[in-house]
Amino acid sequence: MGIYEELQARGLIAQVTDEEEIREMVNAGKATFYIGFDPTADSLHVGHFMALCLMKRLQMAGNKPIALIGGGTAMIGDPSGRTDMRSMMTKETIQHNCDCFKKQMSRFIEFGEGKAQMVNNADWLLNLNYVDFIRDIGGCFSVNNMLRAECFKQRMEKGLSFLEFNYMPMQSYDFYYLYQHYGCNMQFGGNDQWSNMLGGTELIRRKLGKDAHAMTITLLLTSEGKKMGKTASGAVWLDPNKTSPFEFYQYWRNVADQDVLKFIRMLTFLPLEQVDEMDKWEGSQLNRAKEILAYELTALVHGEEEAKKAEEAAKALFGGGADDSNMPTTTLSADQLKDGAMGILDLMVACGLAGSNSEARRLVQQGGVYANDEKVAAINVSFSADQLTEGVKLRKGKKVFHKAILQ
Repeated sequence: MGIYEELQARGLIAQVTDEEEIREMVNAGKATFYIGFDPTADSLHVGHFMALCLMKRLQMAGNKPIALIGGGTAMIGDPSGRTDMRSMMTKETIQHNCDCFKKQMSRFIEFGEGKAQMVNNADWLLNLNYVDFIRDIGGCFSVNNMLRAECFKQRMEKGLSFLEFNYMPMQSYDFYYLYQHYGCNMQFGGNDQWSNMLGGTELIRRKLGKDAHAMTITLLLTSEGKKMGKTASGAVWLDPNKTSPFEFYQYWRNVADQDVLKFIRMLTFLPLEQVDEMDKWEGSQLNRAKEILAYELTALVHGEEEAKKAEEAAKALFGGGADDSNMPTTTLSADQLKDGAMGILDLMVACGLAGSNSEARRLVQQGGVYANDEKVAAINVSFSADQLTEGVKLRKGKKVFHKAILQ
């Protein structure tokens, strides 16, 4: 089985252009492909996870990845999948985010001479003269076709700014530029990027001739990715300072029964034969599948040692009364206390278990909050400085653990 067939078997490929050429090129390790990442935060999150795993798989098969950081397109903002306009970021913020991305991506793909490359489209987009840019490529885009594109449809009712309308030509120009300067012959992206990606393929063919081998594959990156990456307390980041290895492990350990085997197939590097056997698992076996998924992905992002710690901590907590040293912990300072104590509502907000006191109040009133393994019976429960110095173990629902300790 070639890598293309493996991607199909893992449920990753949704639609392609030029399928036979793509199959042959990818299986022969002759693809130089790019995937774009807009630096809208200082960490990648699990919504990017499928793209990173894909790049790793293709590089292992001999193909060359280009990680395109959208330092230029981020100055505009991608309207795809949005119901409102993205906030503008400064150049300094964008550069900082780009630097953070490269460090994280290095855990998945190997950068270096003849290997993967990271490029920033700010290097060519920010130097363009707008009139020259429009004269050069404007005639290759039909406004009627652009307005029918999925990436614009959701915005048409609320209003699509002219600023965002430029995003498709700019992303298309990225592929055109990479094709000419980096030998990039293929692009990959999620379902919501299909129209933008087709724009890039069409631009190359119209500018350089129909024989230009610019090819496009869309994966289930976005449709599945949107199911990932969010918990009740916010996004699940790849940065351990934002989402601890334990929290990361628990996120995957708690996926729905109907999703666990699908994610194992898509995201882990377990042999397909092993995954096919697991497809037959039912009932309590699905809990074991979740443990496998959580361990494999935590090891991939944070390393084997952190994955083992997270696994042991989870088993200890759910087994009851064991080591909680690897539990996510918030360190409190004395100035956060009021009259030498902290109430449960303030404590939950400080630990990130609730976004506000009103949310914390609701959770307590619904009986879903525990402190040191005892249900919190009332919203006026508080903890003394001595108790907090010793450490208070909080639990929200059945599966979200956190420890608070006064320094």
